Amino acid sequence: MIEALLNSELFLKFIRFGIVGFMGFVIDFGLTYFFKEKAKVQKYVANGIGFSLAAINNYILNRCWTFHSHNANIMLEFSVFIVVSIVGLALSTLIIWLLVQKNNFKFYPSKLASIFIVMIWNFFINLLYTFV
Repeated sequence: MIEALLNSELFLKFIRFGIVGFMGFVIDFGLTYFFKEKAKVQKYVANGIGFSLAAINNYILNRCWTFHSHNANIMLEFSVFIVVSIVGLALSTLIIWLLVQKNNFKFYPSKLASIFIVMIWNFFINLLYTFV
């Protein structure tokens, strides 16, 4: 049973999605850090910039490598991906706000927690609606 799961297409897609997500994490976290710490942009705006640029990168890589999409209507597919990402951004910002403002957690550990939660959301919604 475990061998079947490890060899399943869904599992392989999730692994690829995770690799793409890790690249997105580096982009997201790196740009958030740069804009918040170096450019002195407000932390939630910096979070939005990092998240948005990572989402664009992730769309391209997930379309080509993870989901092997051949959808000719790239603009519609991209639009659905961005809507999913915007909902993910709202979720990410809410999680960070709840952890930082309501529970006195530090910003970066809160951002890290939000990334893992939003990754699961993004995988299943994109699997079911974006790259069909």
